[in-house]
Amino acid sequence: MSALAQHACSFLFVPANRPERIPKALASGADMVIADWEDAVAPVDKGAARAALLAACQALEPAQRARLLVRINAEGTAWHAEDVRALAQLVGQGVAGAVVAKAESPGTLAGVAAVAGAGCALLPLVESVAGLDEAHALARAPQVVRLAFGHLDFQVDAGMQCGPDEAELLPVRMALVFASRRAGLAQPVDGVTVDTRDAALTTADTQRAQRMGFGAKLCIHPAQVAAVHTVFDPDEAAVAQANRVQQALREAGGGVCVLDGRMVDAPVLKHAEQVLQRHAWALQRTAMR
Repeated sequence: MSALAQHACSFLFVPANRPERIPKALASGADMVIADWEDAVAPVDKGAARAALLAACQALEPAQRARLLVRINAEGTAWHAEDVRALAQLVGQGVAGAVVAKAESPGTLAGVAAVAGAGCALLPLVESVAGLDEAHALARAPQVVRLAFGHLDFQVDAGMQCGPDEAELLPVRMALVFASRRAGLAQPVDGVTVDTRDAALTTADTQRAQRMGFGAKLCIHPAQVAAVHTVFDPDEAAVAQANRVQQALREAGGGVCVLDGRMVDAPVLKHAEQVLQRHAWALQRTAMR
C-alpha cells in the first residue's frame, strides 16, 4: 500500500469531472491529490466524472498515479458500488487508493478493500457522530493507512455551530488522534480551511492541527499547500536541534544527558527522531518534483 499516503502532509482536492486540473494539481507541490467523485460532482455528472478520471489516468506517469487518491461516494448512495468497481481499475493502473466519504462501518471498508485489491490504501473520512463512534474500528479496518476528519459535515450531522476557533471540535479531533495512535496508524489528516484567500488562517488551522497530533491537512486550493508544508516541515533550527540531541546522547553513551541545561532522555530522543523523519520526507518530496 502507498507509503506516500502514510507520510504525506498535504492532500489537495480536485474535481474528477475536471480532468484537465489533475496534472496542475499534481504539479502544485501537494504530496497527494484527491480526485473527487463525491461532493465536488453533481449527481447528474457522477458517471461522467468516473469515466473522465479513468481516461485521464491513462495519460499520467506511474509516479503521478502513485500520488493520486480518489474520494468515493458513501455506502448507501446510488454511486458507491460503481465507484468501488472503477476504483479497482484505477488501483490496477497504479493509483494509490481511496478516501472513503462518510465512513461509519468497518465492514464497508473491508468491502472496498476486497474489491479494490490489496494495493489499495484507504483513508476513512469521519464526517458524522456515527463515524466518530466507530473511529477505533475504522482505524483497524483492512488497508486503512490514516483517518481523516471531515469537520464541516460533522458539524452539520451533530447540529453544532462552532466558533471561528472551532474549540467545540477539540474533543472530536483528539478522539481521532487517539484512535489512530492505538491502531498504530500514521497521524490523522485534518479537515479543510474553506477561505482559500486567507493564508494566515490556513497557517493557524494547520498549527492547531499539528499541536493536537494531526500530521496532515486536506486542502481545497493549490495556494494552501505551501502554508501547510511550512507548518509540518521542520525548519533548519528544528533539524539542527534534533541532530544535536542525537549527538549528545551518542557522546553520553545512551541513557540520560544534559544539553543546554535541559535533560535529554528517551522522550526527547523520540521527538528528535520524529523531526528528522519529517525532514527526510520533505527532502524526498523535493526530489520527486
